[in-house]
Amino acid sequence: MAAAAKAKDFYRILGVPEKADGDEIKKAYRKLAKKYHPDANQGDETAAERFKEVGEAYSVLSDPQKRKQYDQMRKLGSFGFGPRPGGGRPPGGPGGDPGFSFDDFQGGFGNISDLFSSLFDLGKRGPDGAPSSGSVSQTARSPRRKGENVEYVVEIPFLTAAKGGKISVDVAITEDCATCGGDGARPGTSVKRCEECKGTGNISFGQGGFAVKRPCPACFGRGKLPETPCSSCSGRGAVRQQRKISLNVRPGVETGTKVRLSGQGERGRAGGPPGDLIITYKVKPHRFFTRDGLDVHVSVPINIVQATLGSKIKVRTISGKRVVLTIPEGTQSGTRFRIRKQGIEKGDRIGDQFVEVVVSVPDKLSDEDRKAMEEFAEASGLKH
Repeated sequence: MAAAAKAKDFYRILGVPEKADGDEIKKAYRKLAKKYHPDANQGDETAAERFKEVGEAYSVLSDPQKRKQYDQMRKLGSFGFGPRPGGGRPPGGPGGDPGFSFDDFQGGFGNISDLFSSLFDLGKRGPDGAPSSGSVSQTARSPRRKGENVEYVVEIPFLTAAKGGKISVDVAITEDCATCGGDGARPGTSVKRCEECKGTGNISFGQGGFAVKRPCPACFGRGKLPETPCSSCSGRGAVRQQRKISLNVRPGVETGTKVRLSGQGERGRAGGPPGDLIITYKVKPHRFFTRDGLDVHVSVPINIVQATLGSKIKVRTISGKRVVLTIPEGTQSGTRFRIRKQGIEKGDRIGDQFVEVVVSVPDKLSDEDRKAMEEFAEASGLKH
């Protein structure tokens, strides 16, 4: 009996090293997918096969969990996974063929059967090596899958973050094409079953005793193809467009605060629910106010006369009103004053506002001002 075929080397197919990061894998995939795409290679079966292989490799290596499982699978080669030198299999089954089972590897390696079942469709094979009637085949229906989550960082004004309010966000989302309703066909024309995947939306690639399944590249996983493609979406059934979303910002949010909007992400696959939209706030700095927790800090300049003789000044707060602050005689530059309950309100807590006064000294004095300062210094016994 012929030896079982080894699993394909996905790293070799994409031309990347085993330690390649996600960006390298994506770059290699895009380059090869463009090169071997069926639209650019009409009637070239070799190119079509390479296109399938590239898509198969990317579907596994681009998913961290599947890649981890695939790497574990490759390591199992040293334990008898795949053909031995000379083409033979370990003895144990009829004619020397043990009828390979992942159950043999449970124990010290964990439940390997479960590990591979989560990545591959493990088809049981009959005595002649062909898939049995109970194996998962290319005719299995495409599973419903939730759409991808979309994450955005949104800058919001300082006062909106402090007091709360409404903001509008423009988000780029892939949605069903409004012209064709998502089936990819020009209105008034029909769709037909995709012959590449036989209408399942998936294609399985046999690898010895297992198969790798991925979305069909011909119909984009829909299982059907338009006879006349929709002009708005070029037959894809989906368009990328901007969506304006209104958000209610709660009082007291800070940079890093996240908001999850269920069902506002990318559309699902095979009728699955859409993903979520996750907004992360980034608070813009304010030219006057700064923040420390729920407390607000400001710096206010006063002149030397106000600092020396005392004064009353009006200080702006985040609420918009101005509070009168008394500056005592002899106040030094850098002195801080507390205005209670004028900070940020969050739940049942309210912060304070701290005012730091900075004494400003004029660069130049008029003759009259200089004379007045000299008289003041002389009366105070100050030398200059």
